[in-house]
Amino acid sequence: MRPDRRAVICSIAAAAVSAGPRGAAAQAYPARPVRWVVGFTPGGGNDIVARLMGQWLQERLGQPFVIENRPGAASNIAADVVVNAPADGYTLLLANFSNGANATLYKNLRFDFIRDFAPVAGIMRVPNVILVSSSVPASTIPEFIAYAKANPGKIAMASAGVGSTGHLAQELFKMLAGVELVHVPYRGNGPALTDLLGGQVQALIASLPSVIGSIKAGKVRALAVTTSMRADTLPELAAAGEFVPGYEVSSWYGIAVPRKTPAGVVDTLNREVNAGLADAKMKAKLAEQGGMIMPGTPADFAKLIADETEKWAKVIRTADIKVE
Repeated sequence: MRPDRRAVICSIAAAAVSAGPRGAAAQAYPARPVRWVVGFTPGGGNDIVARLMGQWLQERLGQPFVIENRPGAASNIAADVVVNAPADGYTLLLANFSNGANATLYKNLRFDFIRDFAPVAGIMRVPNVILVSSSVPASTIPEFIAYAKANPGKIAMASAGVGSTGHLAQELFKMLAGVELVHVPYRGNGPALTDLLGGQVQALIASLPSVIGSIKAGKVRALAVTTSMRADTLPELAAAGEFVPGYEVSSWYGIAVPRKTPAGVVDTLNREVNAGLADAKMKAKLAEQGGMIMPGTPADFAKLIADETEKWAKVIRTADIKVE
């Protein structure tokens, strides 16, 4: 991470809340439909979160919020679309975990996420889950660590792909727990889970929404969520951070816009997103996805992005992860 990166993002956040005209712009916005670009296919966690919050914003602001799925390159295609759109508040990006990691994973991006985007509002965080097959004699994280240390390089741990949240969560776990695991990348959590159930791999770190049904049905053994605190959706499941100090991994979602978007537009969107996160019905819908809401200011979301970018840059470089 370049030394001035944090200063850059803080200045962007400050500009979003203090610069430019507010009253007229905020009152006039939105005057036509808003396009919300999502960098993943329909039906996944990113898409679901955008559609839930998009419906709320549509009802509150009186204009359609149209979800446009532009999958590819771990959300880089979507980010490229948005960064080149007019900075008028009518093209939004569903910012996510990948945007922070991609700054280091990809060497030839045509944009710098922190420099070129203005954070608007965080929406929610979603834990991942550490799962093991029936062949692994472990029911807790300490037991799994002990088994892994007794069998170095013999446990195949799957993920949704190279550079995915699950992959980076695995690499951080290896570093902090001092274990040697073999990474097996798949194209998505679905096929990885299928092979875990079939015994082709021994472990998997996957997003909670993608496996919560299998966990509740007893089809798979869950050891812990990948966060420092337990998830409200599965309170009986331990948090890996209880046993591995400093271990915290979660997918996160929010809204970002091109950097020069008017402050009044940013204010309006931030206010209405936070109103949604305070609404009991909206909170319940988001909780069904296994997430924890993230209310706050644009500066709060900016800090999260900066922290995540720096954190995963260290992991990616230490593990020498490369995207082909």
